Amino acid sequence: MKISVGVARVLVGVLFIFSGLVKAIDPLGLNYKMQEFFEVWSSEGYLVTIVNQMHSYSFVITLLMIVLEVALGVSLLVGWRKNIVLRLLLLLILFFTFLTSYVLFSGKIRSCGCFGDCIPLTPIQTFTKDIILLGLIIFLMLKKEYIKPLFKELLPLAFVLISVIATGFLQMYVIDHLPLVDCLPYKKGNDLLELRKMPANAIPDKFTYTFVYEKAGEKKDFAVTNLPDSTWKFVERKETLVQKGVNNVPKINDFILADSSGSDSTETILSKPAYYLFFVKEMEDEGEKWISVFTDIAKKAKQQNLPIYIVTSDRKNVHAFLNEQHSFNLPVYTCDGVAIKTAARANPTIFVMKGPVVQQKYSWADMKVLLK
Repeated sequence: MKISVGVARVLVGVLFIFSGLVKAIDPLGLNYKMQEFFEVWSSEGYLVTIVNQMHSYSFVITLLMIVLEVALGVSLLVGWRKNIVLRLLLLLILFFTFLTSYVLFSGKIRSCGCFGDCIPLTPIQTFTKDIILLGLIIFLMLKKEYIKPLFKELLPLAFVLISVIATGFLQMYVIDHLPLVDCLPYKKGNDLLELRKMPANAIPDKFTYTFVYEKAGEKKDFAVTNLPDSTWKFVERKETLVQKGVNNVPKINDFILADSSGSDSTETILSKPAYYLFFVKEMEDEGEKWISVFTDIAKKAKQQNLPIYIVTSDRKNVHAFLNEQHSFNLPVYTCDGVAIKTAARANPTIFVMKGPVVQQKYSWADMKVLLK
């Protein structure tokens, strides 16, 4: 029994630490995923006031959840405060199991983001993983007398505190900069035009269509092969999914650069030989933290004859700040906010491009590298 408890203890502890660290290298990814959950629940009418409040504090909730995940894993491994640690682990895994079961059975969210974007798991895989962890944690609670501290006195507490501080600092660093490991479709070396194409082995969704017609106040459904005569009036068409397709969503499917008239300029811009894409999702502040460096970059780019294209979901305010207030006179293109959050975790972020291929990407905190 002692060996079984030891194996379960290591498995649970290591998995929680690993899961937390994978999220910690890109905490905004989990933040966006939690916001997605809250938005869906709010739209469904579940505890709307509470859910909306949680949405407002999703960033803080995300940071604390990641720190807690790592700290509990470390605490279990070193044997610190096993009673409270096991209870917290049980609560956390119950919460994770609830999220993964909602993803699996509701079909309203594509994934739970349990291991971030670097290790994508299917809903059934994440749900199975959580059920196994739930069983292991319950087993540990029943046999907790076999869990002994690995060290004496204050050393276990020191390990826990170090894990909390290190995880917190790691998250703060990557929020200002960019994820330490980029697993997103817009990472360095990727061809954005190629990733916008449908995968070669894609199988499309299959639908059946029913047409609703009305006559003399009576509505009736008709199959496409058995439509009524002209005395019936068409009302609507119903679409029913018969078979879900496979691999039929491009890795980049919402990245569209629209000019001021709303025209799609994506392929035109991405076909340029060399240029910069400057992503500003929205004007969160007055730009004091980056405008000075960006001014120097814009001057250098002009000297090198390298165009800079502004990409934003907040055209009005970004145009006013950059072109009216600071007179850059740069072209501003509108893009979906979700696509920008995926492409550029930090706000703002600049891409160095050659044709459609990403050469480098820098957050506002690292843009000065382009001046060297």
